[in-house]
Amino acid sequence: MTVTKRKKDPKWIEEESLMCHQCQRNDKGRVVRCRACKRKRYCIPCLNNWYPHTKEDDVAEACPVCRGNCNCKACLRLDAPNEELKNLHLQVSEAEKVEHSKYLLQLLLPYLEQLEEEQVIEKQMEAKLQGVLLPELKIEEADCNENERVYCDNCRTSIFDCHRSCPECYFDLCIVCCREIRDGHLQGEMGGDIQYINRGIKYLHGGEEVVNVATEAIPKDDGWSRCGWTANEDGSIPCPRCKGGSCHRILELKSIFSDYKISELLKKAEEIAKAYNLKDVSQTHAELCSCSNSENNIDVKNNSSRRAASREDSIDNYIYCPRARDIEYGDLKHFQCHWIKGEPVIVTNVLECASGLSWEPLVMWRAFRQMKNTKHDSRLEVKAIDCLDWCEADINIHQFFTGYSNGRTDWRLWPQLLKLKDWPPSTQFEKCLPRHGAEFISCLPFKEYTHPREGILNLAVKLPVGSLKPDMGPKTYIAYGVAQELGRGDSVTKLHCDMSDAVNVLTHTAEVKLTSGSLATIEKLKQEHLEQDNRELFGNAKVVKNVIGTVTACNLPNTGASIDKEINGEVADQSIGLCSEKLDDLNYQPVGCNGGTMPHEQNFPSEYQLVKGEDEKVNEDCCRYHGEPSFLPRDKLEDCEASDGGALWDIFRRQDVPKLEEYLKKHYKEFRHVFCSPLPQVVHPIHDQTFYLTTEHKSRLKEEYGIEPWTFIQKLGDAVFIPAGCPHQVRNLKQMLEEFVELVSKHKACHLLGAFNMLLIWSLEQHYRIFPLTE
Repeated sequence: MTVTKRKKDPKWIEEESLMCHQCQRNDKGRVVRCRACKRKRYCIPCLNNWYPHTKEDDVAEACPVCRGNCNCKACLRLDAPNEELKNLHLQVSEAEKVEHSKYLLQLLLPYLEQLEEEQVIEKQMEAKLQGVLLPELKIEEADCNENERVYCDNCRTSIFDCHRSCPECYFDLCIVCCREIRDGHLQGEMGGDIQYINRGIKYLHGGEEVVNVATEAIPKDDGWSRCGWTANEDGSIPCPRCKGGSCHRILELKSIFSDYKISELLKKAEEIAKAYNLKDVSQTHAELCSCSNSENNIDVKNNSSRRAASREDSIDNYIYCPRARDIEYGDLKHFQCHWIKGEPVIVTNVLECASGLSWEPLVMWRAFRQMKNTKHDSRLEVKAIDCLDWCEADINIHQFFTGYSNGRTDWRLWPQLLKLKDWPPSTQFEKCLPRHGAEFISCLPFKEYTHPREGILNLAVKLPVGSLKPDMGPKTYIAYGVAQELGRGDSVTKLHCDMSDAVNVLTHTAEVKLTSGSLATIEKLKQEHLEQDNRELFGNAKVVKNVIGTVTACNLPNTGASIDKEINGEVADQSIGLCSEKLDDLNYQPVGCNGGTMPHEQNFPSEYQLVKGEDEKVNEDCCRYHGEPSFLPRDKLEDCEASDGGALWDIFRRQDVPKLEEYLKKHYKEFRHVFCSPLPQVVHPIHDQTFYLTTEHKSRLKEEYGIEPWTFIQKLGDAVFIPAGCPHQVRNLKQMLEEFVELVSKHKACHLLGAFNMLLIWSLEQHYRIFPLTE
């Protein structure tokens, strides 16, 4: 038999061929043959390298190609998601659509009434200014295209309908800001310009303030100022851009929809609510959920609850935490019971619901690189944030991923913790990585809310074709991390508050072991940091030269250089240099998800208690918190011991925000941000995104103000639902890769984000078609 005929012989392919599907080589020895398709086989080296958690028997039963999770070049090159994924689409019956529509109407009706009231107040003011009766008022329609989003020039939130605009310079002001300026307490944009001093690279680790070269960033200039900007006595509002000039203009009332659009919607909504006898949702969900017993106490025997706080006289210390495979249809109502109260929810093991496609960062990079063609652009350089000085810098993407696997240190051998946000860009994620995009959607729980295209309770889905839709994801967050709290340079997402709900899935973790020498260096530098903090707290810091650079709190400065810091004009030595090798030529061993061993060190931080193991090594399962802080219950201590923990979350309740803000304003001088500089001021305690509350600060917060967050460990495969309006922060305990999508539900802070109102309007219009009124 000739070679050509032999390659086409099914029996030879099934029984004799040694060609590995992954590497396309036949010289690596033994292969595992698939009994399902009888055509594919994988060599042992490839299985060990690229499928380290898959058993040979499982591969023989059904190979990665049959399972839909093969990550070879050819399969990654497929420019389409795997449509055979069983959980990729949301199946909803017509009866369920009607029930969901009723539920949404119950939730949205109060907000619609609020919108109507706000607009009527502004229309009454305009009628008074024009000297006409309200029914006679004619409002000019704004010149706004369907795919154009209008923003308030003061608060930067989107405008959905009535607003005031300057006919000369097109300065736009939302009606909430109109009310505030008339009341004399106009608030500004979230965040703001804060000045930070670049004191030089030595200062980052406790050295003196020496600056040789620095560049002053150009402050933001909008061409107007809030200083002295007030409403006139008659209630009219002058344009701040034109005020005092030759074109002294008054802001005119404009509308995007027709005059009575909101009124008509409200009338229809009230008719439907009356016809279907819809009850108040808040009263409906006031009933006890299955987490509680008859005495209104949490049933600790319920496996779907996890304790996350120790508040006294509170029934919300537990978080609803079901397992993904255990979720049934009726659990959606249970989820809504917690969600409507603004409580976070954790769904565990969601990756079990997908095909098992690898989320190894280098696998994703290979997939991204294989998709490079005329339709997909590829960038070798990306911007990463260094968590020590909070500055952006350029880094080769392969170098970043190598550091993810092996770790990086700076010039003082301090762990260099980097964060890579939104790679690939969220607008291109599903285009550049279609298989990973489909994999992520298939594992999302409660798809009625989370599915970015089919979620019937996700208001963002309701926008009509052709309209400008908000970017809801999926988005990727990749970061380095270490288990111990460093105090400075920790890999964290600082305290912030989102205006949309979100679900965050931890898809991959990896551990980089710290050597005994590294641990000793960390302890030495932590002491230098402490001495510097004490020095500056009492105002005794020695300043050689100061150079001020202005940066926006929410927009980090870009050094415009490599991620490697420079000392006296020379690039600081890194433990991981630039990687010039081609990825396919590397003998890359993917990092497993399970924790390994960590060398013993006598000077290990006191908050941990270590137990010696064999060969002077300590398994991370032996790590224990020494003592039990009041804000950290016992069951979370057990979570901290788990080897698959990836991120430490703190989520605050909405009702605790005023006290939290008060604490931050009181203690802001104890925090550092850009260039490791102490915070010089606070524009907005939460929206500045300049604070991370350490263990010590959380303890003092509870002492002084009696509040604490829900605190829990996110493990591999956990999906964390974060309600809008709840301030939260995250510290990465390991190298980690997360995927998240935003969703718009009732919890969107509609008084802050006008886009919610637009979604509300379109949503109601669609739902009226589902259950029209009958005679």
